[in-house]
Amino acid sequence: MNKTIEKFAKVIFKIPLFIEARFDKHFLADDVPMSKLISHEKWKNYLYEIGNKPGMNILEIGSREVTEKSNARQAFDKAKYTGFDFYAGDNVDVVGDAHKLSSYFKGEKFDLIYSSACFEHFAMPWIVATEIAKLLKVGGILFVETHFSFRSHERPWNFFQFSDMALRTLFSGALGFECIEAGMSNPIVGRFSSLAEKNLRNKPIGGLYCHSEYLGKKVRDVSDFDWNKVDLIDVVGETKYPEPNLRKYF
Repeated sequence: MNKTIEKFAKVIFKIPLFIEARFDKHFLADDVPMSKLISHEKWKNYLYEIGNKPGMNILEIGSREVTEKSNARQAFDKAKYTGFDFYAGDNVDVVGDAHKLSSYFKGEKFDLIYSSACFEHFAMPWIVATEIAKLLKVGGILFVETHFSFRSHERPWNFFQFSDMALRTLFSGALGFECIEAGMSNPIVGRFSSLAEKNLRNKPIGGLYCHSEYLGKKVRDVSDFDWNKVDLIDVVGETKYPEPNLRKYF
């Protein structure tokens, strides 16, 4: 959002917030789980608590200071912390492509791997998932936070948006992971713009959430993993696509 749009938005959204907030709950989706352990405001402290211990080897993917200063190094002062990013910069130890992550850490394994606000920028996130699995110890913890609904940013490399289920399928039992928690946080109240198609203009949009989070544990090694050999049931588990509502057709 450029400064002109931001300034304009501050003017047009000056409807008293206490009036708007009374209706916000109606924009939530009943079937979307809200993150509890690892919501956007909680995940850092959660990881610092479980990871800041002697002997722990920790890797952050996307560690470069972009929007704010990182305190990860200080928070993990008892552990060994490594920052990885596509570009060199503050808080970066290793520069490289996450799609080839394991090639930068030959013979090394990590107890905790985490990433925030990066997966939406990976052109092939399923490849990054397999690279993470190669580097994480059995029993190790993985945390990923990315976006479900958010503005276009850092284009042209703004590729995907993820639901909690998308993260579950990327890091499923087929790849050797067990999900501890997956959910969303920071609900958004939305509507179609007046510039949209005529039949959609100003219609409200529910079920929008800024962040989606995944917390999992690697429970086994999977040798020679190949996405082409994975059956659908292996990644979606007991879930299924909603059955058609035939009544609406008659």
